[in-house]
Amino acid sequence: MKRILIFTATIALLVMGFVALNVDLSPEVAHAQTNPPAQIKMPEVIVLAQDAKLGKVTFNHVKHNGGEYSADGAGPIACIGCHHAAQPVSELAKFPPLKTAWPADRTTTLTAELFNKDPKAAAVAACRDCHARVGQVPKLMPEIPVVKEPGTTTLLKMTNQMAFHKACDVCHFEVKIQRPDSKTPNATQCNSCHKRT
Repeated sequence: MKRILIFTATIALLVMGFVALNVDLSPEVAHAQTNPPAQIKMPEVIVLAQDAKLGKVTFNHVKHNGGEYSADGAGPIACIGCHHAAQPVSELAKFPPLKTAWPADRTTTLTAELFNKDPKAAAVAACRDCHARVGQVPKLMPEIPVVKEPGTTTLLKMTNQMAFHKACDVCHFEVKIQRPDSKTPNATQCNSCHKRT
């Protein structure tokens, strides 16, 4: 009987020792287990052109991607309307002069649902990650993209300023064409978007 108790106690100590070796009870790990990492959230408002001479631009991301603003008034603006690199190369080919997908082997098209399901897997790049300021190198590319507009020979270096103006102006012009009564900012009046503080 004594041998059985000693054998059982030895086995119990070995099991407890094994568990103790494989469980990290340090304060950092205990804190991480009780406090999961903060969830990545879609920004509600983005302030652009913070250093612009004409003043900053406040872009309401929620109203643009939530359906309150759209060219046809029929629904939300697709994420790839601005985040054009967030789709497979095969899809980009349908929209010249766009040609760069990020990441390059991307197989999904960015949607709000994809982002809400798994923000990291959605792989959203910020505009300046590819379209850097003049004289800077983009974070995700070796250089600022240069595009040739269809039907012209003109090459455009798509700095962040050029990319923002091109994307925003084209959309605002389209809204005015489709819905002349819209209160969209006037793309030919800088102070429609830029506000000095």
